Amino acid sequence: MASTAAQPRTPDSGRATERASARVHVQKFGTFLSNMVMPNIGAFIAWGLITALFIKSGWLNMGGSGGLADDSWVAQIGGWGKFDGKGIVGPMITYLLPILIGYTGGKMVYETRGGVVGAIATMGVISGTSIPMFMGAMVMGPLGGWTMKKIDSIWDGKIKPGFEMLVNNFSAGIWGLILACAGFFIVGPKLIMPFADVAGNVVKTLVNNGLLPLTSVFIEPAKILFLNNAINHGVLTPLGTNQSLTDGKSILFLLEANPGPGLGLLLAFMVAGKGMARASAPGAALIHFVGGIHEIYFPYVLAKPRLIAAMILGGMTGVFTNVLFGSGLRAPAAPGSILAVLAQTPGPSLVGVILSVVLSATVTFLVAAFLLRMDKSDDAGDLSAATASMEAMKGKKSVASAALTGAAAGGAALTGPVRSIVFACDAGMGSSAMGASVLRRKIQDAGITGVTVVNKAISNLTDDVDLLVTHQDLATRAAQRTPSAALYTVDNFMASPTYDQIVADLQVSNAPSDASPTSAPAAAATAVAAPAAAVATAAAGQATDGILTEDLVRLSGRASSRDDAIREVGAMLVGSGAVDASYVDSMLERERSVSTYMGNQLAIPHGTNEAKAAIHRTAMAFIRYPNGIDWNGKPATFVIGIAGAGDDHLTLLSGVAKVFLDKGQIAALTDATTPQQVLAILNR
Repeated sequence: MASTAAQPRTPDSGRATERASARVHVQKFGTFLSNMVMPNIGAFIAWGLITALFIKSGWLNMGGSGGLADDSWVAQIGGWGKFDGKGIVGPMITYLLPILIGYTGGKMVYETRGGVVGAIATMGVISGTSIPMFMGAMVMGPLGGWTMKKIDSIWDGKIKPGFEMLVNNFSAGIWGLILACAGFFIVGPKLIMPFADVAGNVVKTLVNNGLLPLTSVFIEPAKILFLNNAINHGVLTPLGTNQSLTDGKSILFLLEANPGPGLGLLLAFMVAGKGMARASAPGAALIHFVGGIHEIYFPYVLAKPRLIAAMILGGMTGVFTNVLFGSGLRAPAAPGSILAVLAQTPGPSLVGVILSVVLSATVTFLVAAFLLRMDKSDDAGDLSAATASMEAMKGKKSVASAALTGAAAGGAALTGPVRSIVFACDAGMGSSAMGASVLRRKIQDAGITGVTVVNKAISNLTDDVDLLVTHQDLATRAAQRTPSAALYTVDNFMASPTYDQIVADLQVSNAPSDASPTSAPAAAATAVAAPAAAVATAAAGQATDGILTEDLVRLSGRASSRDDAIREVGAMLVGSGAVDASYVDSMLERERSVSTYMGNQLAIPHGTNEAKAAIHRTAMAFIRYPNGIDWNGKPATFVIGIAGAGDDHLTLLSGVAKVFLDKGQIAALTDATTPQQVLAILNR
């Protein structure tokens, strides 16, 4: 059994943890900013195309003096109606785009209600300033959603029936009024405008002094750390849009989005790379350059960190070329495809933009090819590890990265009898144990024999498994460690249709040659889960002893959100002495990576594999939320926090899985009035 003592932390490990934590926080903040802009990129592109077509110097103006920016061009061709001199370009950038960002920011925090209040608040800063308020929208949108959420919590559950709509509508309206006034009189003119002036002056200073290419020293490494969208859409897009409004274009749209350096890197791997990296580079180049998915090349740099020098030099070359030619884009190029870049390039900038792509790709290619020729190591293994590292940094799977390592979304085909099935998750502690228990029972009920079903952490997987089951968000990582296994994915640990598909496939693959798939003797079915059944029988009535005790059962939780519920159940584990306080942070980190919602009203939050050092002993905590918790859009009534030092909690999890597959048992847990009743049901 693994030791339950926490491992000592050295100063170096502490500093490494702090650096990783700082990086995660920066990534989270940057992602939050970019998530307000990314859903609305279509509106930015529409505005850019309208600008390109219909302003005075637009492609379709036909020499007129106006365009849709004022109605004289419309008057020339007739039949398109009047715009009363208001045009369409100005109102879109002044009102539509900031309000969309503000609404999105508010909705991210507090659903539609937060989005509405965020949009009202954003209108205040728009009206109180003289420039497009993208930065103001990024402040007022989330602020409106967050404050409205806090205000609603004050009288949550205290409104008399029949008055809910009245209170909700008037509270949103009144608070929106207050925030709009604050935005008009204070936030816009006193805070956002001075900041925008400073940021604009910094950009002008860099351009005027020829220092803008130096930004690649920061931008290119930051992209590899998944700050690309944060930098491009969180910072450069708002600044660039303001510049484009006055100058008709902005070089800022190309600082991060230029596809040239990435193309040069992948061309270098095609010429000077080895193994898997060389084989996958052509497909990756097409995805990057035409598809605009820049993250496809990140693992190549992570596998060979020295190549960051090639990316920086290529990026600087592209920026310098655009500065030299005075070129830029009208609007953001998203995704960063060469097609999107050219679509947003005004006519006078075509030469400069095309040269910036070609020259940046050439410089990156030459430097990267030289570095690769000097490197005598094998690229194949490095690329697999780097891809996994990229997945971990991003916090979720990447469809593009699967193309690099050949880790199929569906794994290898199921071509013969299956003897070993592994259910894998990040820590091998809770989710996989529950899933394995459910699958084991279904296989047993189907009368299929000779199959073992176990659960493991992904880090402990070896390529000797016949069939691998994992959550869909972990599929790429798991498949990299078991490339020869048939891979099945689930999105619901308790009631996934994948389990039935596995059983059906096993009935075919494991069927005796002289019998039908369903003719296996029922008496032999118990062999599937014999080890688990023996343990469960021996532990009947004592499964919860020392793991889940009465003091770790709470029948009415106080939390109202997923993260607060995780903190509440984590605090119970900390209070019992089972884990360090840092374990709660790892529970939240795990949830952001892969949901621990099991289905059937149950969530079982637990820490990451790296957090096992914070566990002193195995323990579980049970909380019931009578009003339910919104768990990533799914209703969770029961939350069971898990800290597993060894395997002694797996028997109890097996029992929990059986309970939550039975609607009658779930109803009994709902009606339980004492912790003793809860323990009795789980032991049953």
